[in-house]
Amino acid sequence: MNSLHRQAVFGQHRHPVRFDWGPMGAQMAAADLAVVVDVLSFSTSVCIAVERGTIVFPYRWKGVGAADFARDHDAALAVGRLESARQDSPTPLSLSPAVLLTAPGVPRLVLPSPNGSTIATILDESGAHVVVGCLRNAAAVADVIAARLELGDTVAVVAAGERWPDDGSLRPALEDHLGAGAVLSALAGLGYRDAMSPEASAAADLFDVVRPRLAQAMLECVGAQELEVMGFRPDVEVAAALDVSQVVPVLVDGAFRVPIDEASWDG
Repeated sequence: MNSLHRQAVFGQHRHPVRFDWGPMGAQMAAADLAVVVDVLSFSTSVCIAVERGTIVFPYRWKGVGAADFARDHDAALAVGRLESARQDSPTPLSLSPAVLLTAPGVPRLVLPSPNGSTIATILDESGAHVVVGCLRNAAAVADVIAARLELGDTVAVVAAGERWPDDGSLRPALEDHLGAGAVLSALAGLGYRDAMSPEASAAADLFDVVRPRLAQAMLECVGAQELEVMGFRPDVEVAAALDVSQVVPVLVDGAFRVPIDEASWDG
C-alpha cells in the first residue's frame, strides 16, 4: 500500500464526514474543516473563554516558551490547575473551565494544553479551517458542519484523547468520544448520517446510547476521576453541560475567536 492509498484508507476519505483520534488521526483524516474535541478540558475552556469575549491563543504546552509567547502576543498566560490554586499564584487563570467561567475576563489569553492545543496547531498548519467542539456547543458545531457540507467541504471530527504517563502513547478518553459523538449525533439529526464514515456514525451512536445517563458517565469516567482526586470536580460538571452555548470558536490568525463572518476564516 503506497502512502497516498494508505492515507485515503486510514483517513476515511470515501466519506465527507470523518472521525479519528489524536495528532496522527488529525493528519490522516485531513479535511477542509476540522473540529477539535478535548472535553477535559481544552475545548471546553476555549468555548467558555471565547464566549466571554476573550481571544484565545493555543500553545502546545507549558514552560518558559509559553511565557515568552504570551508576552509577544500581549496576552495573559493560563497556568496549570494546581499552580493557579496556590495562594502565591501570579494568576487565577488556568485550563480549568470552572475558573474561566467565573474569573474576571481578559482580552487575550494563551492557553497551553498538551493535547487539544497540539492538535489544533497541527490542523492549522495543514491549511484546514479549525473549530472547537465540546458538549457545551455540540449542536452549534453541527450547524456549522452542515453549512460547510452544503458548500462541498469535507469534515474531520478529531477526539484529542489523553497521554499515558509512562510512554506518551494515546489513551482514548470517553469524555472526548462523547463530545465528538454529541456533535455527530446532532449532525445526524440534521440529515447528514449518510455522509458519515462508519467511525463517525458509530461515535454518534455511542452518544445516543449514553445520553440518558450523560451526567453520570461524565462524572464517573477516568478523566473525571483524575480531576476529582485533585479537587477539580466542578470542571467536570461544567464540561458535562450539553448544548448550553451557541458559540463556535474558530482558529483565525493563530487564535480562537468568533469570526465576524465565514469570509474572515481565512484570516
